[in-house]
Order: sequence, then C-alpha cells, then structure tokens
Amino acid sequence: MELAIFLITAIVLVITAILVVVQRNPVASAMFLIAALCAQAILYLLLQASFLAVIQIIVYAGAIMVLFLFVIMLLNLKKDEFGPEKRRAQRFFGILFAVLLFVEIGALVKLSLTGLPQAYKSLDPEFGGAHAVGQLLFTDYLFPFEVTSVLLLVAIVGAIVMAKRKL
Repeated sequence: MELAIFLITAIVLVITAILVVVQRNPVASAMFLIAALCAQAILYLLLQASFLAVIQIIVYAGAIMVLFLFVIMLLNLKKDEFGPEKRRAQRFFGILFAVLLFVEIGALVKLSLTGLPQAYKSLDPEFGGAHAVGQLLFTDYLFPFEVTSVLLLVAIVGAIVMAKRKL
C-alpha cells in the first residue's frame, strides 16, 4: 500500500515538474508548480515528517506561490504571450490528477486506519517535529538557511526591477 502511494505520488511529482518547465503560459506553469509542491508534501507525510509537509504546503505552495502569481500578474503579460489555448489537454490532465489525488487520499486513509507499518514505530517520536527541525535548521544548517533567504530576497527585488522597466 505504501509503495503504491509512493509510486503514484512520485509519478505525479515528475509529470507536474516537467509541465512546469515546458508550459508557455506562466500562470499554468505556476499552477503545476503548486501541484508539484503538494505532491512533495505527500512524500514528506510518507516519511512521517508531518511538520515538513505542513510547512511545504503553508510556506511554499501557499505564500511563495502567491508571491510568484503576484509577480506574474504584475508583469501584465499580453494574451499572445500565453501561447495557444489547450483546453482539451488541461481538462485531461485535470481529470487525471483529480483521480490520482482521490486514489492517494483513499490509500492514506486506509493506511491510517490499519495502523502504521512496523518500520515507523521504531522512529524517534520527535522525528520530523518542529523542535527537531528547528534545532537542525539553526545549528547545522544555519548557513544554507541564510543563503536561501538572501536568494529569495534577490529574486523578489529582481522581479520588481524587471516589472518596473516595462512600465
């Protein structure tokens, strides 16, 4: 059961990640990125890292993607810059991902009702919790954490500067 959830989630993650790159429409690309981030959160749940899964949804799929969509809308792209409409392909992928999402949710509910596998019972109770993640983040991984925050700040400033040039 767990392997099936992993495989379905991994396939969804790979497909949506590829679609992020190949899309001509930046809004559709951002939506596929949200789907990829949500699939990544499901993988975190499979690893019993619930804190990371929640942070993945709240911070990345929520706040960061709102910022990305705000920048895309701020750039005020014309209709011809979006590329041709592909309603059939969007409808097909929408139905496909909806079915896969319901299968994953059903499998997760069944897994939670039957109990955790023996491998997860041997994990430390603090594994993936806020305290353990915070301890590692601000001790062993402080430098990469700060570099990431500076990179995000530079990306935001760069997007604003590029938007101002078009005005």
